[in-house]
Amino acid sequence: KVVYTLTRSGAFRIDYTATTDKPAVVNLTHHGYYNLAGEGNPSIAGHELLLDSDAYTPVRDGLIPTGEIRSVKGTPFDFRQATPIGDRIDADDPQLKLSGGYDHNWVLRREGSATGLARAAVVREPESGRVMEVWTTEPGVQFYAGNFLDGAETGKSGKPYGKRSALCLETQHFPDSPNQSKFPTTRLNPGETYRHTTEYRFSTR
Repeated sequence: KVVYTLTRSGAFRIDYTATTDKPAVVNLTHHGYYNLAGEGNPSIAGHELLLDSDAYTPVRDGLIPTGEIRSVKGTPFDFRQATPIGDRIDADDPQLKLSGGYDHNWVLRREGSATGLARAAVVREPESGRVMEVWTTEPGVQFYAGNFLDGAETGKSGKPYGKRSALCLETQHFPDSPNQSKFPTTRLNPGETYRHTTEYRFSTR
């Protein structure tokens, strides 16, 4: 069950619950695309991104995690300070070459909250001043920079959605968790209830 709510404070809240009658793997997320410069804007390169994370999960061919949890320090994956997305997206880095840019899972610090909502990310578009904060109960967030958008889809104004014209911040457990013993489990057993909440909070500054 998924419930979508627009809160009185202007946040977009998503609440997920699931149960099962047999042991199952459950890892749900939301794959919404955002461009804070406005619909039809051709690039998110100038958006400033902050991720509350000190590590990410590198991938192999096929963009499946290797199982390693790697520090972001000294890499193009370091968004501990707000940084324009376009600054290092084309850096000479093997991980960026595998995915054509950012399409990785970051391991969240979850400061101040073990199980409740904790901040995962902040995105700001400097020209408009629009800000989106992402808060979640989950241990990870997949940041996808729209590397594979090719203009085949068009928006409400008829403008095509081209490469890196929008971004996704998908809160979740880590990809491939059933096959990685070091990752938090995604197993759901009979009698248990899966719960996951994420809020996208919007403001200007």
